[in-house]
Amino acid sequence: MNRKLSSDTLETVTLKLFEYCRANNWAGHDPYDALNSELFKRLPFLDFWLPRLALTQLLKKSPINFRLLLMIPKTQNPKALALFLMAFLKLPENGQLEQGKSIDMMVESIINLRSPDTPYWCWGYSFPWQGRSVLAPRGEPNIVCTVSVANALTDIYEKNHATDCLTMATSAAEYLLNELYWSEGDNAGFSYPLPSFQTRVHNANFLGAALLCRIYKHTGEKKYLEPALKAARYSASMQHPDGGWDYGEQDKQNWIDNFHTGYNLGALRMLCNYLNTDEFEPHIRRGFKFYRDHFFQEDGTPKYFHNKTYPIDIHSVAQSIITLIEFRDLDQNNIALAHRVLEWTMANMWDDRGYFYYQVTPYYKNKISYMRWSQAWMLLALATLYEQSKTDII
Repeated sequence: MNRKLSSDTLETVTLKLFEYCRANNWAGHDPYDALNSELFKRLPFLDFWLPRLALTQLLKKSPINFRLLLMIPKTQNPKALALFLMAFLKLPENGQLEQGKSIDMMVESIINLRSPDTPYWCWGYSFPWQGRSVLAPRGEPNIVCTVSVANALTDIYEKNHATDCLTMATSAAEYLLNELYWSEGDNAGFSYPLPSFQTRVHNANFLGAALLCRIYKHTGEKKYLEPALKAARYSASMQHPDGGWDYGEQDKQNWIDNFHTGYNLGALRMLCNYLNTDEFEPHIRRGFKFYRDHFFQEDGTPKYFHNKTYPIDIHSVAQSIITLIEFRDLDQNNIALAHRVLEWTMANMWDDRGYFYYQVTPYYKNKISYMRWSQAWMLLALATLYEQSKTDII
């Protein structure tokens, strides 16, 4: 590999993507934003379960973007803004990125998107979301958005000693503890997508547990420890002997995919680091070996599922790069593979207008630009690879 060429290309692509996102005011469409359509406001007879679910799935899978026709606006999404924040902290200041100014702007936007009518600092998606059995209202707080934002705010606190950011992140931890945490015998977890759903979703458990341990590290509040460890131990116990995790334990949740496996591994390592424990090290090593063995083709193509390749999804690309770098201590070939993933992606999913495509299928490419799902995750992945390239030797 030509290190200089790779480094130059990486910097160019990173800055071009940054500029694309900034030119769009960090706002965009989302694979799941169908219910932001004005049609549901103007035609109330459409606003019930089947049309909501059908339209959501149609737009999610369609390679043609009908959102302008359906009057679906571009929005800023709290999780996307959190990912942008994390990326900013990894990128050097230059003519495009005035880091302090950019961070302050993004924090202000996140504050403005706080979920209303709750005493906690917590966040939800910028669209209503219809699943098979639940309708999550727009802005309704959930663990995925809230943990992402709280981690970004804690990143800022750790770098800049911004106590207001830690205050908001601590309030988010209180939301998890008081509203989402559940315990039943030896089982425990965090509700998702709504507080009323006592689900057993493993990435939600690990992400929530890691945040509670992180806040414990900074506050010394021991009340966070027992719930965090109980939820983490439950989900760790559900790991398969080969190292994989199903998405969840309910019916129709028994798939194993790239990015949720990456979430699980990253959150477990964070938890171990915050508590200075090696309790989960066997789970991490077994899980990462499964990840390495099942989610990549030789040329760097990142697979979506452990047992099939398609659709090749940009979210899997981003998480692959992040996970490979984070666990480079476990395999000396991780950095080279991360570069192969990026090279494959540049050849197959990069648009010279400055953004990444959504998916590649055996039959077509879905070239729609999604801000949260695609661009925010890829900016964080590129920033992570850029940061690593300045400190490690390939």
